[in-house]
Amino acid sequence: MPEILEASASRYDAIRHVDELIHAIDAQNCTPGWTPRKQPLMWRHPLSKFVPVHWRFSEIRPALLAAGRVIGTDQAERRNFVLRNPIEGNDFATTRTLVGAYQSILPGERARSHRHSSHALRVIIESRGSYSVVNGKRHPMETGDIVLTPGNHWHGHGHDGDSQAFWFDCLDLPLVHLLEPMKAEDHPEHWEQNAERVDHSPMRIEWADIESRLAATDTGGSDASFFGKTVDVTSALMPTITIKVHHWAEGWQGLAYRRNANAIYVVLRGSGSSAVGEEHFNWSFGDVFVEPLGVRVAHSASEDAVLVALTDEGLMKFCGYDALEACE
Repeated sequence: MPEILEASASRYDAIRHVDELIHAIDAQNCTPGWTPRKQPLMWRHPLSKFVPVHWRFSEIRPALLAAGRVIGTDQAERRNFVLRNPIEGNDFATTRTLVGAYQSILPGERARSHRHSSHALRVIIESRGSYSVVNGKRHPMETGDIVLTPGNHWHGHGHDGDSQAFWFDCLDLPLVHLLEPMKAEDHPEHWEQNAERVDHSPMRIEWADIESRLAATDTGGSDASFFGKTVDVTSALMPTITIKVHHWAEGWQGLAYRRNANAIYVVLRGSGSSAVGEEHFNWSFGDVFVEPLGVRVAHSASEDAVLVALTDEGLMKFCGYDALEACE
């Protein structure tokens, strides 16, 4: 073994300059750790490449109505608009770890079942009579509900109501792309047959339950000065997506903060404003806005408001990266 090591080392004996060494080691798919890089290996403060963005439901809803007219289920079973963060090179992600989309379905339509590695959920914005089938159980999707489809669970949906339904999808798909355990497949029978209706289920967080839990929650807690009255409805079956619901009374103003978590907010009721980094968003019912990791954020409500926050907070805590601090 020593003879082999000496022989391999001899190829570098003639090198006299660092540039020669860098060129030679590159042939071994090695790069020196001391050289400057376009993308630094470390930096001083947490900061995402993703930017704050605000999507108005009043502008997206007409587009979804148009999609209902011009695109049939034969062309797009899941009639949705993906919320792409407008940074260079990004094709679909809304934040570093999460992707969101507005989706709609017409009365009488069904979307075939499939399953995939990524965890997913739906925040129901407007619906009477739509449903989601998850692993053979049929769950109502009514306005204000949050319906879960954990990774590798079969899921499809349909609509037995009279009016077009609208909801917001959220998946940890960018995280799955990064870690690379993606697997997806269509249901062999297209739909899960003879699905049993289940009104109360771990897969369905009902709006009535959310309201009662918010009403029973006091305004205390270490994070209340930043996020107001909050209930945590995160599912252990979907640990990469933290789901919290905030109630901000008319006139409430939160303290400014920074945190090591990326967040997507969905407005279920009311209106208000949020300063996110250099942006200032005036939001209202159905709107969605993004809070990237590391930026200064401050929220306020101009009227009684309920928002669903979808974040990677739990993931950051698991990794030991979580941090939340007040700022000016």
